[in-house]
Amino acid sequence: MDPVSQAAIGAAAAQSGSTAKTLRHGLWIGALAGMAPDLDVFIRSSEDPLLALEFHRQFTHSLFFIPVGAFICASVFYPLIKKQLPFKAVFGFAALGFGTHGLLDACTTYGTQLLWPFTDARFAWHNVSVIDPLFTLPLIALLIASAARRAPKLAVCGLCWAVCYLGFGALQHQRALSAAESLVVSRQHQPVRLEVKPGFANLLVWKAIYEYDGRYYVDAIRAGISPSYFPGESVPKLNLNRDVPALRHGSQQAKDIERFRWFSDDWLALDDADPNLIVDMRYSQLPNDIKGLWGIRISSNPPEEAHVQWTTQRSTGQTELTQFWEQLRGIGDRPLPQAAAPYDDGSNRTTAR
Repeated sequence: MDPVSQAAIGAAAAQSGSTAKTLRHGLWIGALAGMAPDLDVFIRSSEDPLLALEFHRQFTHSLFFIPVGAFICASVFYPLIKKQLPFKAVFGFAALGFGTHGLLDACTTYGTQLLWPFTDARFAWHNVSVIDPLFTLPLIALLIASAARRAPKLAVCGLCWAVCYLGFGALQHQRALSAAESLVVSRQHQPVRLEVKPGFANLLVWKAIYEYDGRYYVDAIRAGISPSYFPGESVPKLNLNRDVPALRHGSQQAKDIERFRWFSDDWLALDDADPNLIVDMRYSQLPNDIKGLWGIRISSNPPEEAHVQWTTQRSTGQTELTQFWEQLRGIGDRPLPQAAAPYDDGSNRTTAR
C-alpha cells in the first residue's frame, strides 16, 4: 500500500505492544520500520527498466526477512534512543512495525513475494486498494489519540479497525466475484480464469477481468446492497507469433517480455492505440477500461542486447473523474442478468496468486 498506510499500520502494531511510558517511542519506531521494506524501490537500473519490478516486494517483503529487517532498523534507531530504551525494546518495536508491511501489501492486487526465497509466487488477496482513505484516516486518528493520551488501548482499537476493514474487503471481494460469475454465465462464456480487484480508493466498485476464447473481457462490478455492473470492453490476449512476428527468439526484448509476463501474471495485451506497447491488463484508470496504466514498449529491429522501454499512462482528465464518481454513485449501472445455469464447477476461479 501507500507509505502513509504502511507507516500507520506499523505504528499501530508497535504501539499496541508498548506501555504508556514507551508509547510515543513505539509510534515513530513502528512507523519508520513499517515503511522500511519499500526501500527496495531504490534497486533499479537506468539500462534495465524491469529490474525494479523484479525486486520491489521481493526479499524485503518476505516473512522470512522480518528478523533481518527489524535488526537493521533497530541498529539504525538505537543510537538515537539508547538513553531511553534498551536495544531489545527497540528491536521489538521495529519487528512489529516491519512485520506488518508484507502482509498488508499482500492484501492489495500488485503481488507480494511473502515466501521468498523458497518461491517467487506473488501473493495478492485483492481485498483493499493500494490507496484507501477509509482504511488509513481512521487508523491515523486513533494513533494520534493514542499517543496524545498515552493510551495503548486506542492503538489496539486502530489495529482492530484495520483488521475489520480488511475483513470487509474480503467479504466485498466474494460479493464482487459472485456478481462477475453471474455476468459471465449470462454471456455463455467459459472463462479460463476470472479475477476481481478493488477499484481505486474504494471497496464499492471492482474491476472484473476474465479470459475467454483468446480474449480478455473487463467490466466494472458495483458491489452495493444490490450488485450491479457497468459493461466494459474486450481485447485479444497477447500472442507473440501474431502480434510481434519480428521478435527474435533469445533477444533481450524477448526475455523482457517473459519477465513482464511473470510480473503481470500473464494478463498481457497490446495497447489498442499503440501496436508496439504491451500493457498489463490488470490496471486501468477506470475498472471497465482496457487502457493499461503501464506497459513495455518494444522496438523494431533493436540491437540484440537492447531492453524494452517502460511506459506509464496515468494521466487522468475530467472525463475519467466524472465517470469514476458516476460509477461510485451508481449512475448508469445495469442490474445483473439472471443466470440460467451455475458458473461452471468453480475450478476456473482465480482469486489470488
